[in-house]
Amino acid sequence: MDRTTSRRLWRALFVLFAVAVTILLLIYVTPLVYPFVIGWLLAYAINPLVTGMQRKWKVPRWLGVTVTLLLFVAAMLTVVSALITRIVVEIITLSKSLNSTIEWWRRQFEQFVAAPEIQDLIDKLSTFYNENPNYQDTINSRISDTANLVASKSSAILTSILNGIVALISSLPNVATILVVVLLAAFFISKDWYRHTNKMSSWFPQPIRQSTSVVWIDLQKALFGYLRAQFIMISITACVVTAGLLILNVDYAITIGLLIGLVDLLPYLGVGAAMIPWIAYTFIYGDISLGIGLSILYAVILIARQMLEPKVLASSVGLDPLPTLIAMFVGLKLFGVFGLIIGPVSLVILSAIHKANVFRDIYAFILRGAK
Repeated sequence: MDRTTSRRLWRALFVLFAVAVTILLLIYVTPLVYPFVIGWLLAYAINPLVTGMQRKWKVPRWLGVTVTLLLFVAAMLTVVSALITRIVVEIITLSKSLNSTIEWWRRQFEQFVAAPEIQDLIDKLSTFYNENPNYQDTINSRISDTANLVASKSSAILTSILNGIVALISSLPNVATILVVVLLAAFFISKDWYRHTNKMSSWFPQPIRQSTSVVWIDLQKALFGYLRAQFIMISITACVVTAGLLILNVDYAITIGLLIGLVDLLPYLGVGAAMIPWIAYTFIYGDISLGIGLSILYAVILIARQMLEPKVLASSVGLDPLPTLIAMFVGLKLFGVFGLIIGPVSLVILSAIHKANVFRDIYAFILRGAK
C-alpha cells in the first residue's frame, strides 16, 4: 500500500471514528441533558423578543427574559388547560354514546344473521358438524383457541390502557420537575445568551467556525422552516376541520379536529386517511346529511391546502413524499409515536447538511487532507 492510500485510509477511519463517537454521545448523553437542550431551544426562540425589548425599551435583559418566559408559561397553561378540559368533557360524552353505537351494530348483526342465506349456511354447517363426529373435537378446539385468543388480547389491551393511565399519573411529578429545570435553563441561557455564544465560538478554530456557521444558517432555515411549515399546516387543518364540525353540529368537534390535524402529518394520505373512512361510515350508517356535509368539508380542506401549502412551504426544505414516508416508518419503529416527527426532522437535517456541502468537504478531506 502506497503512502497516499495509507493516509486516505487513516483519514477515512478518523472520520468514521468521529461519526461513531458523535452518534454514541447523542444516544447516551442526550437522555441526561435533554432538559437543557429544550431550554436552549426555548432561549433561542425567545431571544429575538428579549433582544428587541432590551434595545427598544432599554429593559434589563434579565427582566426581559423573565417577562417573556412568564408570558410564554401563562399562554401555554391557558391553551393546554382549555384543551384538556374540553377534550376530557368530549371523551366522557363520547364514552356515554358508545352504547348506542354498539346497540346499532348489534341490530345490524342480528339482521345479517337472520337473513335466509346466512340461516341456510348455518344449517349446512350444523348438519356437517353433526354428521362428522371426527371433526367435532378439532372444531371445538379451534373455537376454544379463538375465544381464548380474543379474551387474552382484550385483557392485554385493557391492561395496557390502565397501565398507561397509571404511568401518566405517576409521571406528573417528574414532568413538573423537568419543566422547572427547562424554564430555569432557558432563563440562565437567555440572560447571558451572547456571552455563552461567544465563549462557545472561542472553543473552535476559525475554519471550523466558518463551516459551522454556513451549516447552521442553512440548517436553521431548513429545520425551523420545516417545523414552522408543518405546525402551520397542522394548525390550519385542525382549525378548518373543527370549525366545519361545529357548523355540522358534530359532537366532540375539538377532539376530532385535533386528531385529524395530527393525521395530516402523513404524506399523501393526510386528512383523507381519517375523513374518507368516516364519510363512508356515515353513508353506511344511514346519516346521508352528515355524509354530504363531511364530503363538502373534505373538499374545502383539499382546496385550502392546495392554495396555502405552496406559500407556507416556500421557506422550508421540500421533501419528496417517498423518503419522508420511509423516514416516518423508520422513526416509528425506532422511537415509537415520536418517531413520526423525529424521522422527517432527521431527514431535513441530513438534507441541510448535504446542501451545505459537508459531505463533499468530508470526501475532499479524506482524499486530500486538511487545507
